[in-house]
Amino acid sequence: MEEKAALQISDFNSELKLKGFNVWQLEADSQATRIYSRKDFYKICLTTGKSAIHYADRSFQQEGTILFFGNPHIPYSWETLSTTYVGYTVLFSEEFFNASQRSESLQHSPLFRIGGTPILRIDEGQRDFLNAIFLKMIEEQKSDYAYKDDLIRNYINLIIHEALKLNPSEHYDQHQNAAGRLSSVFLELLERQFPVESTDKPLQLKTAQDYAAALNVHVNYLNRAVKETTGKPTTTHITERIISEAKALLQYTGWNVAEIAYALGFEYPTYFNNFFKKLTGTNPKAFREAQV
Repeated sequence: MEEKAALQISDFNSELKLKGFNVWQLEADSQATRIYSRKDFYKICLTTGKSAIHYADRSFQQEGTILFFGNPHIPYSWETLSTTYVGYTVLFSEEFFNASQRSESLQHSPLFRIGGTPILRIDEGQRDFLNAIFLKMIEEQKSDYAYKDDLIRNYINLIIHEALKLNPSEHYDQHQNAAGRLSSVFLELLERQFPVESTDKPLQLKTAQDYAAALNVHVNYLNRAVKETTGKPTTTHITERIISEAKALLQYTGWNVAEIAYALGFEYPTYFNNFFKKLTGTNPKAFREAQV
């Protein structure tokens, strides 16, 4: 049974990466756990039930029907509080969505952008309309229609534009300990940058300033919050995680040192060599040879 479940998860991941999207009905999937790389996929959920959603440094308590927009670059978590929970979910990659040249609509949308409001309350009439769109996406996902990807992109755009006409939910609570919440968000965002899976997609967030910009806060505020909560500076957390990833890549991949340096965001291999030696006391080549 465990092997079958693992195979289903593997099949789902493979299919999701290949197609760039997946849509399903929550009621029909109540016994399954969908595991995927959250750093790669945007998410839209239409759900009815009671839940608590923690998004960046805000927490939303919601009951009834809501429409949720998840950005892979923003840490969030979802707690289901009711015994019955129904609705739909669609996942899609930026590459899938932007295949038709609509490259600016996601990052600049008030639904997805950092600092925006990701949750909208939905009335019964709106729910019926949106239910129909999700059902059409599910139907097209199963079809052999040659242009079904274009059609599904159009349905996703229709959901986004319908949402833009609605008033966003402002029913949220600031975290009681703002420093603790911000630190938690930073650490989750840091971890979400890893593992580095390809030399074609180098690490994007490398400095405290990069993370502060991603979280829409001043770098000094981020540094104070992280140091106050963890006892270590923001830069130390970033450095330690990059070193940990560097060791894993040296030990478990066949990438050469230059490829690893590029994948970790270093402009030149010499910069990576100096960085690695300063933190570990040895150079990358010697570290790799010592693991054999």
